[in-house]
Amino acid sequence: MRLTKYVTALLLCLGMSATALAAENHGRILVLLSGENQLPLKEGKTYPTGYYLNEFGVPADGLQKAGYELVLVTPNGQAPSVDQLSVDPLYFGGNSTEMLRIQSVVANMPGINKPHKLAEVLAGDLSQYAGLLIPGGHAPLIDLANNPQVGELLKHFHSAGKPTAAICHGPITLLSAQDDPQDFEAGLIQGKTSQAKNWIYQGYRMTIFADEEEQVFEDSLKGGKIRYYPAKAMATAGGELTQAKAWTPNVVVDRELITGQNPFSDHALTKALLAQLQNGH
Repeated sequence: MRLTKYVTALLLCLGMSATALAAENHGRILVLLSGENQLPLKEGKTYPTGYYLNEFGVPADGLQKAGYELVLVTPNGQAPSVDQLSVDPLYFGGNSTEMLRIQSVVANMPGINKPHKLAEVLAGDLSQYAGLLIPGGHAPLIDLANNPQVGELLKHFHSAGKPTAAICHGPITLLSAQDDPQDFEAGLIQGKTSQAKNWIYQGYRMTIFADEEEQVFEDSLKGGKIRYYPAKAMATAGGELTQAKAWTPNVVVDRELITGQNPFSDHALTKALLAQLQNGH
């Protein structure tokens, strides 16, 4: 009897080890986050920001459950900040328990308090990553949309045909993959409408936080205004925008690029990313 129990326990252990090994073999996903938390507004004002909890936590949770290892990176290795407005059951179907669970998932994620520096990641072996995830929140507007190093990273995943998934304001990051993203951003702030030069996503179908949704956000700024509207910026650059009704889920897939319109697109974006990863795109 004892021998039977021993054998059963051993088999269970081996089964668990095999499952863990299989999970590890799914590969690594690079998660690119902003390291900033003060969004510049017009007239010198600022707004406290960061990543949106569900836009980061829901895809991260889905990827981990599917057996992927997440590697977190910010431009300068700063720990990312959560936008406190996103710590709200509203973004979790009204379910406070689920919100707390996702908070725990994020809090216990390796590297959350000490992510890799982007330069270090670029100097390493990028081929080890199966895909790229870019959560939203307004923070990407600060240090991801105008960053040549970010552009270098995006160009790798683009040329390798590996999935790049970005949600809400995350897609603004794509603007870095052009000849001079800083000059382009300066033009946007000045109201110029010139197309991006040699943008790798020229003509791609995509989505991003809609102007109508951004205007609702601006109503909470007590007279503050963002420096440019992301949706208009993406269209100006040469993207083919597809927008759904405000505050409804919308995910657009074009080749290796997966974009989600708003916070409520989190589950659909996760599903689309996993589908591409599992199909070996």
